[in-house]
Amino acid sequence: MSLWKKTLYKSVCLALALLVAVTVFQRSATPGQFLQDPLSPTLGPPKTGNLVNSNNFWKSPKDVAAPTPTVPRGPQVWDVITTNCSVNINLTHQSWFQGLEPHFRQFLAYRHCRYFPMLLNHPEKCAGDVYLLVVVKSVITQHDRREVIRQTWGHEWESAGLGRGAVRTLFLLGTASKQEERTHYQQLLAYEDRLYGDILQWDFLDSFFNLTLKEIHFLKWLDIYCPNVPFIFKGDDDVFVNPTNLLEFLSDRQPRENLFVGDVLKHARPIRKKDNKYYIPAVMYGKATYPPYAGGGGFLMSGSLARQLRHACDTVELFPIDDVFLGMCLEVLGVKPTGHEGFKTFGISRVRGSRMNKEPCFYRAMLVVHKLLPAELLAMWDLVHSNLTCSLKFQVL
Repeated sequence: MSLWKKTLYKSVCLALALLVAVTVFQRSATPGQFLQDPLSPTLGPPKTGNLVNSNNFWKSPKDVAAPTPTVPRGPQVWDVITTNCSVNINLTHQSWFQGLEPHFRQFLAYRHCRYFPMLLNHPEKCAGDVYLLVVVKSVITQHDRREVIRQTWGHEWESAGLGRGAVRTLFLLGTASKQEERTHYQQLLAYEDRLYGDILQWDFLDSFFNLTLKEIHFLKWLDIYCPNVPFIFKGDDDVFVNPTNLLEFLSDRQPRENLFVGDVLKHARPIRKKDNKYYIPAVMYGKATYPPYAGGGGFLMSGSLARQLRHACDTVELFPIDDVFLGMCLEVLGVKPTGHEGFKTFGISRVRGSRMNKEPCFYRAMLVVHKLLPAELLAMWDLVHSNLTCSLKFQVL
């Protein structure tokens, strides 16, 4: 047999063998098994990050041993899989609406759009025994802040000590606000998430007014994926946090109490000056003062209260200032936030040039201090954890 005939014969045999193998394999596998991240009718679009088995995730050892089934709380996965949001045309033709600034008109026209699909999800963060969940509000462009937090106060602990569970960290993000930057930054964020696996992202634009969306999206996420965590710390990505002091403060607290503690503002008045970042028109909020609320730089809450807040917030119209919005939700529950001297969301001293704002001995005694740039945070963290000798001792816990 000539050489070309032998080659042709081998090729035909190999092709037949491959055809038989593929046929057998296809009959023994489902189409979903050929997808790297198969779609599920309940999970919605594929997400970067590892998903745990929802049946196992909901079971703790205590639940398994219980003779009666647990009471269902609603969806067990993120159930928003499409963005279906249109302008509220009932507002657009009203005279008072036309008199507002453009960004307020946009906010009000779409305020009814409350929940959006998830792009990045990590429910496995709450698998096992988690004592404290550290949640940080960030934006897609501020990767340098996230990196420094991971190196300092956002570093995860396998045990919080005293027989308590782990400390886990997550960052909350929307999408890039500028259309021309969105694809590029999304690719960078996906790579960052593959490295660290600690980003929750939803499909809404990151903007000042949309910080309230982060509040309600996280509360819903917590209720679905992390129902048993005892405590949550929630803060900005430009704060200094002392995890040791946080855990010491929590050592005699009970997860079932209505704990919401931070730097509390009482009798705060709405700002009516249009050039101020926090300006609110009277048509949006007509009362003389806001309900008590904690400055959003950082606060602690119990998991029990967080789950109550999720449902209370669903009854409150979205408000452009996220700190105030949470205060409104607390008011619905009849819960007053507790002020604590260890939370300094306006700096240790409100005088910007004060030396106290750069004194590491003060930082060592605090729980949360706002605000620091990444380089300042890293330098202060090193100073606080060095062989620091302080002439005075501060007791704030």
